[in-house]
Amino acid sequence: MYIKQVVIEGFKSYREQIATETFSPKVNCVVGANGSGKSNFFHAIRFVINDLSHNLRNEERQALLHEGAGHQVLSAFVEIVFDNTDNRIPVDKEEVRLRRTIGVKKDEYFLDGKHITKTEVMNLLESAGFSRSNPYYVVQQGKISSLTLMKDSQRLDLLKEIGGTRVYEERRRESLKIMQETGNKRKQIIQVVQYLDDRLRELDEEKEELKKYQQLDRQRKSLEYAIYDKELHDSKQQLVKIEEERYKVSEKSATMYNSVSDARAKCKELDKLLKDVTKEAQILSREKEAIEKQRTEAIKKRAKLELDNKDLHEKIKGNKKAKEDAAIQLELLDKEIQGSNAELTRITQLYDEHVRAEDNLTREIMECEKQLSILYQKQGRATQFANKAARDQWLKKEIKDYQQVLSSNLVQEQKLRDELKQLEKDILEHDAYIKGRKSEAAELESLISGYIQGYNQFKLNRDELHDKRKSLWGRESELSAEIDRLKSEVAKAEKSLDHATPGDIRRGLNSVRRICDQHGIGGVHGPVIELLDCEEKFFTAVETTAGNSLFHVVVENDDISTKIIGHLNAQKGGRVTFVPLNRVKAPLVTYPQNSDVIPLLKKLKFLEKYTSAFGQIFSKTVICRDLDVATRVARTDGLDCITLEGCDQVNKKGGMTGGYYDYRRSKLKFMSIIRQNMKSIKMKEDELNKVRDELQKTDQEISELMAEKQKNEAKLAHEKSELEQLRQDVVNSEKQKLSISKSLEKKEKSLDSILTQIEHNRANIANKEKEMGTELVDHLTPEEKESLSRLNPKITNLKEQLITCRSNRMEAETRKAELEMNLSTNLVRRKEELEAVKQSAETDMLQGEAELNRQELADGNLLVGQLTQQLKRVIEDIDQRNKKLEDFITEKEKLKRLQDEYQSTLQDEEKELEQLLSKKNIYLSKQEEYSKKIRELGPLSSDAFETYKRRSIKELYKLLHKCNEQLQQFSHVNKKALDQYVNFTEQREELQRRQAELDAGDDKIKELISVLDMRKDESIERTFKGVAKHFREVFSELVQGGHGFLVMMKKKDNDDFDNDQDDDEPRPAETEGRVEKYIGVKVKVSFTGQGETQSMKQLSGGQKTVVALALIFAIQRCDPAPFYLFDEIDAALDPQYRTAVGHMVRRLADMASTQFITTTFRPELVKVADKIYGVEHKNRVSRVNVVSIEEALDFVERDQSHNE
Repeated sequence: MYIKQVVIEGFKSYREQIATETFSPKVNCVVGANGSGKSNFFHAIRFVINDLSHNLRNEERQALLHEGAGHQVLSAFVEIVFDNTDNRIPVDKEEVRLRRTIGVKKDEYFLDGKHITKTEVMNLLESAGFSRSNPYYVVQQGKISSLTLMKDSQRLDLLKEIGGTRVYEERRRESLKIMQETGNKRKQIIQVVQYLDDRLRELDEEKEELKKYQQLDRQRKSLEYAIYDKELHDSKQQLVKIEEERYKVSEKSATMYNSVSDARAKCKELDKLLKDVTKEAQILSREKEAIEKQRTEAIKKRAKLELDNKDLHEKIKGNKKAKEDAAIQLELLDKEIQGSNAELTRITQLYDEHVRAEDNLTREIMECEKQLSILYQKQGRATQFANKAARDQWLKKEIKDYQQVLSSNLVQEQKLRDELKQLEKDILEHDAYIKGRKSEAAELESLISGYIQGYNQFKLNRDELHDKRKSLWGRESELSAEIDRLKSEVAKAEKSLDHATPGDIRRGLNSVRRICDQHGIGGVHGPVIELLDCEEKFFTAVETTAGNSLFHVVVENDDISTKIIGHLNAQKGGRVTFVPLNRVKAPLVTYPQNSDVIPLLKKLKFLEKYTSAFGQIFSKTVICRDLDVATRVARTDGLDCITLEGCDQVNKKGGMTGGYYDYRRSKLKFMSIIRQNMKSIKMKEDELNKVRDELQKTDQEISELMAEKQKNEAKLAHEKSELEQLRQDVVNSEKQKLSISKSLEKKEKSLDSILTQIEHNRANIANKEKEMGTELVDHLTPEEKESLSRLNPKITNLKEQLITCRSNRMEAETRKAELEMNLSTNLVRRKEELEAVKQSAETDMLQGEAELNRQELADGNLLVGQLTQQLKRVIEDIDQRNKKLEDFITEKEKLKRLQDEYQSTLQDEEKELEQLLSKKNIYLSKQEEYSKKIRELGPLSSDAFETYKRRSIKELYKLLHKCNEQLQQFSHVNKKALDQYVNFTEQREELQRRQAELDAGDDKIKELISVLDMRKDESIERTFKGVAKHFREVFSELVQGGHGFLVMMKKKDNDDFDNDQDDDEPRPAETEGRVEKYIGVKVKVSFTGQGETQSMKQLSGGQKTVVALALIFAIQRCDPAPFYLFDEIDAALDPQYRTAVGHMVRRLADMASTQFITTTFRPELVKVADKIYGVEHKNRVSRVNVVSIEEALDFVERDQSHNE
């Protein structure tokens, strides 16, 4: 076993986790500068394998954690990997990892990752060879110097520790303590024995008086026994009488209880009837509420219909009156329109005349002005132009300008004519559009009338479907209530059946059902009780015959039953008896041919395949008319017989069973109720499903009808919107037509103006062309002069006429516009409105709605009448139920009074029973008291039972009084003198025996102390011999030519005692009063081998170190360990001794296969090492790496040079 690897993290200077390379199983050397962490590495190993740093305080644990820059280290661990190929550690592994983890609040050990205690770690290491009494397998700095300063007595203590004498000393101290305690007990015993001797002498003098007292005391006890016995006998007789009276009261109470039980049963039945009737009343109340609600809704609906009908009639009446008023107003309006049209025609003709006159005057004025202009121009040409050519040139230019204007006028003329054609076309299109829209509006009015009729029909169909759905809802509610009632009865019957079924069987049946469901097991037909049916009068007979066989489970074959039983056992699911149909056989039974006897099996109803199972249970039982017939048939035919009532039974062996059977707890009755109600529930649920299907179908029809109605309403609304749009389109088109007509009129006027301009331009062009080529003259002809003088007055006159004509035309135009506006915006529109009112189809629609409303109102009246009748019927039914409830409550109150009377009687009887019980308790207490007093009298003489037997109680009390007076004379006598004498004698003997035992124990302890002292001395001598022998060998190996030895100093060597002791130091004390045999160990050495040997005081520091090392090696050889840890043991040695130590380490490692891990600053140990590790320190963090021997020697050399 050796250390294979060391892993450190967070410990002292080792912040980061470092894992050393595998150690050599022989010599390993660790080198490094001072402060680099060498000693911390050494300390880390000791931290795990030694009891170092145990039971640390928080601040001490904190000191072991790394302190440096960066994050704070909260925990640290050191893990040592041991090579365990030799199995020195009792763990079945070749490699063992031991880790110690420490934190601020924790200190834990782990072995191969598993948590273990410190004690387990120490025991494990001790079993591997690490002795706690010899800690010298670890030699840290300072240990050698402490050895060099040891005194002789301290070296002796060291040998004692190595030899294990501490155990002997601890046991010796314990033995001495026991001896001291024993001595104290012996002293106490001696004092008590002396006291007992004195007390026994006093008691011996009191015995004579005590004998006389005892004789009188025996007489007193005999008298007391006779008195107590008589009192006890009287108490027993009184208790018998009390029991008889209690029996009579109990009989009476039982009779009354039976009556009250019947009353309670009847009360339960009444409660059930009350519950049913109350439920019926509640259903009727809910039905009444529903009918009242429906009736209220129907009345509201009827009132609404009546109001709607009234509103419709008022609307129809208003529409009729509106039509009549519209006809009258239309007639008046037609007359007004005719007058307006006549006046408009007259004004239009007048306007046209004024326009024509205005146009003629305008043309005439233009013609005169043109002639006047020509004359003026002609008159001024001679002054304007120098010659004819210049004039002609100017005329050409004028002609050209007139032609351009003419061309433009011609284009405008054509454009106006095209626009006029388009306007005329637009007017024709508007006429056609208005006609078409009016035709479409008429068709839409016809469609709207049809939609209104369809809407009314939808309404009727919807109401019919709603009535049908209400009826179905009522039926659904009735069926649901009935199903709930039946299910409640089924649940009640199942609960009663469960209570009537034994617990194990009930649990077993439930488990069988659950197992079959969970595992899908088929072929299980069910319990017998579920498979049979019969008339109610045979229920008791069947139950009495079958007993618990009613709950036997019928299965198809025995494999199924075996499988289910396996699951039952696994789940602990109760007990069940199975009847496999493939195994059971119905016995062949011959029944007697007698009218008084009926085979029970023939009265049962079941499926044919269950014949064998039912035959096994019921085939040997017959129903007899009475008990006599049953007895005869059982005796003669060997059959089990039962009476029809099922109360009395006679088996074929002659046994008779009878008594009362509570039919109310009949299991078959409960099963029959369950079966019948389940059948009814099935029928009701089927009917309910049909009703719900019908409801769903009705809801679907209503939904479809409502969807169709909504579509119809949407279409109606759409058509009405379309109709309104058509009417609006007609109005808009007429407005547009009027606007186009006005525009057409304006265009025609513009065309006339353009045509006038064209004629004027053509005339100007003709005049200019005519003037071209004529002679240029500067005066007018006489005719032209006359014409010039005439034209000016004429033009002035014509203009005055034009102004007058234009004023007349404007007045006519204004009046014409007023008439047209009045006709178009007022009279014609009013006429259209009145015609729309007159021709409106709303009256017909209102008539249809009114007819439908009348029909709905009639239906509403009919519905209110029907609901009123239903409400009357329901109220009568509720009154009947309430009357029944009153009757039931009255009867229940009678039964309650009977129960109250019973309670009153019961209270009286309870009081009577309490009195009897009180008396009984009194006599029982007396009986107990006297029995106790008799027992307290203790053993009596043989004549005490018969001496006073025939005396009366009075005589006995007199004799007892006399005896007590005599006893008072001996009141001063110690009544317990004899008992005390005997007791004290026994105590003295017991104490004397105990004293002898303590004396013997004291001798044994002294003997044990002697043995311990002897073994201790033997251990010291044995350890000394071994260490002394090895010390001589090691010293001669370390010091060539030298020799040394150890000397044991005994008590007789007083002369030499102070050779190694300071004068002022006290002598070693004796251990627990014993004179120690050995007082010290002296060291004698010679480094030259010649001359006298020297003691430790006489040696130099280096020589003392050699001696100390020799002593350590000697101790290690005496008690070898698997490996050794040396921390700078060669620091104070001379070179030749360091070389000797290195060779010795190397030799021990090679020969004894022992591992050494050493730290050093010297080359000698480095040279003998198999593996060398260098410790470096950087940024307050230490690291360990493997280095070569050359690197290690260089480092040692540099370190020595630096130190020098």
